[in-house]
Amino acid sequence: MGITCRRAMKDLSSIEGSAVKRLGDLLSDFQPPEKRGSEEGKPQRPASREDDVCPICKGKGFLVKDVPYGHPDFGKLIPCRCTEARIAMNRSRELYGLSNMGGLAHMTFDTFLPDGAGLPESIRAVLRRVFEICVHYAEQPRGWLVLLGGYGAGKTHLAAAIANYNLSLERPAMFVVTPDLLDHLRAAFGPSSESGVDERLEKIREAPLLVLDDLGAHHSTPWAQEKLFQILNHRYNHRLPTVITTNQRLEEQDPRIASRLSDLDLSQVFEITAPDFRKGSGGHLVLDGSARTLSSLGLHADQTFENFSLRRNEEMDAERRENLARAVQQAHTFAALPSGWLVMSGRYGCGKTHLAAAIANHQIAAGRPAPMFVVVPDLLDHLRATFSPTSGTTLDRVFEQVKSASLLILDDLGTESATSWAREKLFQLLNYRYVAKLPTVITTTSQINEIDERLQSRMLDASRCIFFVIEAPSFRGSTSQRGGASEHGGAESKAPAGGEAASGAGRTKHAPQVRRGRKTT
Repeated sequence: MGITCRRAMKDLSSIEGSAVKRLGDLLSDFQPPEKRGSEEGKPQRPASREDDVCPICKGKGFLVKDVPYGHPDFGKLIPCRCTEARIAMNRSRELYGLSNMGGLAHMTFDTFLPDGAGLPESIRAVLRRVFEICVHYAEQPRGWLVLLGGYGAGKTHLAAAIANYNLSLERPAMFVVTPDLLDHLRAAFGPSSESGVDERLEKIREAPLLVLDDLGAHHSTPWAQEKLFQILNHRYNHRLPTVITTNQRLEEQDPRIASRLSDLDLSQVFEITAPDFRKGSGGHLVLDGSARTLSSLGLHADQTFENFSLRRNEEMDAERRENLARAVQQAHTFAALPSGWLVMSGRYGCGKTHLAAAIANHQIAAGRPAPMFVVVPDLLDHLRATFSPTSGTTLDRVFEQVKSASLLILDDLGTESATSWAREKLFQLLNYRYVAKLPTVITTTSQINEIDERLQSRMLDASRCIFFVIEAPSFRGSTSQRGGASEHGGAESKAPAGGEAASGAGRTKHAPQVRRGRKTT
C-alpha cells in the first residue's frame, strides 16, 4: 500500500505533475520533530541516526497510498507503522499511569496459589478451574469475565494478573478500583483539572481492556450509578473486553448493570468459594483487622454425610437410634433441594453442627455457591467490630452480606449474650430471611419455648420451617453420662465447658408442631 513520495510522483507526473511535485517537495522537507530531551533532561540521539530511522517511511512518519488519481485516498497522508506504534505506546503509558498498577505488579499468575492453602478438595477444584479460566482469558481477552466471591478469596489477584499479563505483552490494559474510578471522575470538576469529566470518561469507556475491581464497594449515589452504567453499557454495546470483580451477588447490583453482567452471550460469571487467603494456616481464622471473615465453613470442610456416624456400636435405645437416622434423612432432603428453614435442636455433641456443615459441603460438591456458615456469637462479634474506628467496613455492609446469603447456616443460636441489641439484630436477620423465603439452617440447644417469641412464631410455621429435635445423647459423653440423660432427649443438666448453660430440647407445649423423628401431629 504505502510507497515513498518519489514513487508517487513518478507514477502520477503525467496527471498532476506540478501539484505532485509541490507535495513531494513538502514531504521531502518534512522531518519528525527532534526530541529535545529525556525525562531526566538528557538529550536523545538524533532521529537521523541510521539505527533510529524507520525503513518504511525513512523517518518521515507518514506514507502516501498507491492509488490512482480520482481515488478518495489519492494524495492523503497515512501514518506509518512506526507512528501508529508510537501512538499506541503513548496510549498504553497513559492507561498504565491512570491504572496505578505499580502497587499490584506482584499480582501475577506465577504468584497466585491455585490450590489455596489447606483447602478441601471440592473448593480446591473450583479455585483451580477459575484460575485456568483467567489464564485463558488473559491470553485472549474476549467478552466479559465476572469474578464473584468474598473478601480475600483471590478475585483482585486474578484480575490484576490478567492486566499485568497483557501489559507485559505491551497490550494496553486499565486496572481501576471502582471507588477510585468515581473519585477520578469527580476530580475533573476541580478548577485545577487539565481534562473534563467527558474526556476522562471516554478514556475509560474505550480502554482496550478494562479491569474494574470491587464493583459495588462505592457509595451508591444516583450520579455514581449513572456513570458506572454509562461506562459498562458502552462497553457492553461495543463488546469490549472487561473484567469485573465484586463481592456482591448479581441481584444486589443495579438492575441495569446486573442484566448485562448476566448476559450469557457476552459474560462468563464465576464464583470463587475459597475462604479468605489472609487467614492463618491450619484453618485457624485470624480475627484481627482486615483479615476477618464471616463464614467459618472452612473449619468444617471434613464434616460430610458420608462420615457422619449413626452410632450403631453405642448403647442407645431403638427410639433414639431411629430418631438419629431420621435427622440424617431430614438433612439429606434439605441439602438436595434447599427450601424454607430447617431448625435442628438437641444437646451439645449430638451431631447438629456436623449435619449442618454436611448440608453446606454438599452444596459445594454439587457446584452450587458456597453457603455462609457462621456461629451466632461470632456473627454478633463481627457486627460489633464494625463500630471500631479502624474497621474497614460498615455494619450495614456486613449485615447485608449475612441476611442476603443464598443459603445461611446459623450455628448455636441461643448461646449468644442475650442483650436487647443482640436480640434485635437476630430478629432483623431472621425476619428478613423469613419474609424473603431464603433457605436457612439453624442449630440450637434451646427448647422451642426458650427462643425469642418473635422467632418462635416463625419457626413454628409448618409451611416454611421444620423444627427437628435430635434426641441422641452427646457423642462426647461417657456411657454413664448418656444413661443419665433425660428420656425426652433434652440436654444434660450439667453445664458444658465454657460455662454456658445447656438448655434442654424436651417436649414442650409446642410439641405437636415439632418433629422428633417419629410422628408429627
